[in-house]
Amino acid sequence: MTADSEVFALAQVRESLNQAMKFHAAGEIDRAEQYYREVLKDRYRVLDVLPLLAGIAALKGDAEAAIAYWTDMLRIKPDHLVALLEKGALLLKRGDTVEAIGCFEDAAKASPNNPLVLNNLSVALARANRHDDALDGFRRMIQLQPEHILPVHQLRRLTSRIVPFWHIPMLNDVPRNEAFEAAITKAVARHGTSAQILDIGAGSGLLSMMAARAGATNIVTCEAVPVIADTAKRIVAQNGFAERIAVINKMSTDLVIGEDMENRADILVSEILSSDLLAEEVLNTFEDAHTRLISDEATIIPRAATAVGCLVESSVLSKYSFVDEVSGFDVSEFSALAANRLPVHGTMTEWKRLSADIELLTIDLTRPKHSEEIRILDIPIISDGVATGVVQWMKIDLAEGIEFANHPDDYSDGGWLQVLHPFPKPINVQAGTMLKIVAGHDRNSLILMPAVSAQN
Repeated sequence: MTADSEVFALAQVRESLNQAMKFHAAGEIDRAEQYYREVLKDRYRVLDVLPLLAGIAALKGDAEAAIAYWTDMLRIKPDHLVALLEKGALLLKRGDTVEAIGCFEDAAKASPNNPLVLNNLSVALARANRHDDALDGFRRMIQLQPEHILPVHQLRRLTSRIVPFWHIPMLNDVPRNEAFEAAITKAVARHGTSAQILDIGAGSGLLSMMAARAGATNIVTCEAVPVIADTAKRIVAQNGFAERIAVINKMSTDLVIGEDMENRADILVSEILSSDLLAEEVLNTFEDAHTRLISDEATIIPRAATAVGCLVESSVLSKYSFVDEVSGFDVSEFSALAANRLPVHGTMTEWKRLSADIELLTIDLTRPKHSEEIRILDIPIISDGVATGVVQWMKIDLAEGIEFANHPDDYSDGGWLQVLHPFPKPINVQAGTMLKIVAGHDRNSLILMPAVSAQN
């Protein structure tokens, strides 16, 4: 090719790029895409054109083409941050979680302290059930941006998924606690303070601390969930028992005598019973302990459990469990899909109001798209008290003049329940003052928290 022809060819490809950009700016993406492809064939400004083509493909809903363009981009520049993030996001949306994590991990290598990278990686890790890695990512985000609300919310949301809600009510069950402590104290008195104690299912470490308070000095407790085990270690240390209690992040079936515990246990303590007795692998756990982990003369707490019940007739519970005719239709066949266990609850309306009803957030479902939304609300306090959190319900606009609300004053035991959004800790409030809260959503869940907690 002569010099003149090279100049002419370059002029043509530049003109094609100009045309592509004009059509793109005018919203004529099909024609813009056509010209961008011509430019790409000539390998002109490839690193500029590939992202534009990927963006158009994504806009047209062609995720496969967009991923292909970003892949081409990464072949040329493997650490291109935008390409890694965009490809990872498309893969995650498509359900290729493992490959998406790979993209985000490469992005983290390229930009280690980038909050957006950390967020995308942490979200992907959470979807892959790599909860502990996800928690670490959200904690790093909070360290980098303490004022950012979303990672604080995501951290609490993920922790709530990992840690069953019943831990707190169980810890506050005074009769349960007193009964366990009495049995533990009696066992320690029988076997002596140097007896080997095994506590299966550490939780907060409460039962082990009861044993330590009774004088026991040789206690091992195991907890399978890492975030719970880490919390138990901190609680044990804060209460001054770190020298007496070893918290091990393992299932009891993975414990090894001589490694995790010097000898077989003289006392076995465990509170892994569920409401229906056996849901939490109770029998397998105790059988394994008998075989490998405790002595023949060990004291076992508890030593027996009995399910007690009676036949009942109840229209309320029947409606909770079965369905027959609804709105003139026979839908009884759906009863075959009913759950075999259901929590029985009361109306749960006994609370003291500290504010009037406040509209926290409205989602307009007629809008085609929604972005994350966060705002600060000033809540007027109408009564002195200690705020546990926000009790939230719904008001639904079904059509012009037709609304439905599950307001707690006149609605209970329906398909929709009121929800308590507890604060990280109770807050003392006084009538006539304001409490600032954060209200919003992250497209997947409601965000409600004290503004002070979000800042901290």
